[in-house]
Amino acid sequence: MIQVEDVWKKFRKHEALRGLSFKVPQGTALALIGANGAGKTTTIKILMNIIEPTRGRVNILGVDSRRISPRELAQIGYVAESQDLPGGLTVEQYLAYLRPFYPKWDRDLEASVCRQLDLPANQKIGSLSHGMRMKMALACALPFRPKLLILDEPFSGLDPLVRDEFMEGLLAQAGEMTVLISSHELGEIEGVATDVAFIEDGRLLFQESMCDLTERFREVRVTLDHDAAIPKDAPKDWLCMRAMGSVLTFVDGSYSETQLAERVRTQCTGVKHVDTEPMTLRSIFTTLARSNRANKGGDL
Repeated sequence: MIQVEDVWKKFRKHEALRGLSFKVPQGTALALIGANGAGKTTTIKILMNIIEPTRGRVNILGVDSRRISPRELAQIGYVAESQDLPGGLTVEQYLAYLRPFYPKWDRDLEASVCRQLDLPANQKIGSLSHGMRMKMALACALPFRPKLLILDEPFSGLDPLVRDEFMEGLLAQAGEMTVLISSHELGEIEGVATDVAFIEDGRLLFQESMCDLTERFREVRVTLDHDAAIPKDAPKDWLCMRAMGSVLTFVDGSYSETQLAERVRTQCTGVKHVDTEPMTLRSIFTTLARSNRANKGGDL
């Protein structure tokens, strides 16, 4: 559905994207994650042909993004935190305006989404709260049953209840859509994402399935019978190592239940216990971000 190949984007002297490449296969929900300034929104704007890449190639629905036509746009839903909506129209007036542009617009689905998101049909969009405007943007993107849904920071500034309602509306109608979502609210997207792409400084650090990612990361706590110290030759995939009293903690980025105990004993003497805990997407992200900043260019 999306193929990004060696894409660079330069704004004057700043290179926002530097050789970025990734794919979004049909039927997946890819979470594009990274710190502020990593290049997520720039990437999405290139996909939507809002801006052009300096060099490289982007295909969306099999078409070069620079040649995207109304035919492709009628199959793409787009929701962005910075999205402008006509404040002088009511919710119903704007939906009525949009319907003729989409041959597959489903009035029953429109009514269902608006009801689920509790959108006031006769209220002017300009008088809606930020959270309601974001729900309005989602209500505009779903009724024509897009093949591809692109969400750029859809939760920014939303309170927890509105975020929950937004996600409930999205998940209820996801169907066979392919989804690309960029968000800082990693706890919200963990339940919908099937794949994760982590970008830093405009480059892809890795892309893998959510299942594989959460399986290979564990928080590890090693209790020793003496004061702990960080091993001098610790494996590179042992991240964020700390020694406190008789306890050594770290994040194992290549976790294997059958191999961990042996790996620990090759690095530590006097091991009493080895305990592990699974990690959330947010915890994995913060671990990788801190590790990457501490050791630029390291293999994550």
